[in-house]
Amino acid sequence: METFEDLHIGKLIKQRLKEFKRSQSWLANELDYDDSNLRKILKKKHIAYEMLFKISIVLKTDFFAFYSEKLNFE
Repeated sequence: METFEDLHIGKLIKQRLKEFKRSQSWLANELDYDDSNLRKILKKKHIAYEMLFKISIVLKTDFFAFYSEKLNFE
């Protein structure tokens, strides 16, 4: 079973961009964020929740759900 540490949210965001046929530059523009800084952020496994929230809104995807799936209360 995958764990929290196996999750690479930056890769999941890039995958979603590809599905929408959108570039990282497009996302940076939508977020009113510097393109080079966004590219650095998307290389990271984990992203600050404020940024992840904004990205979730722009891409209409609940990226927090990927973390929730890792919860195991057994």
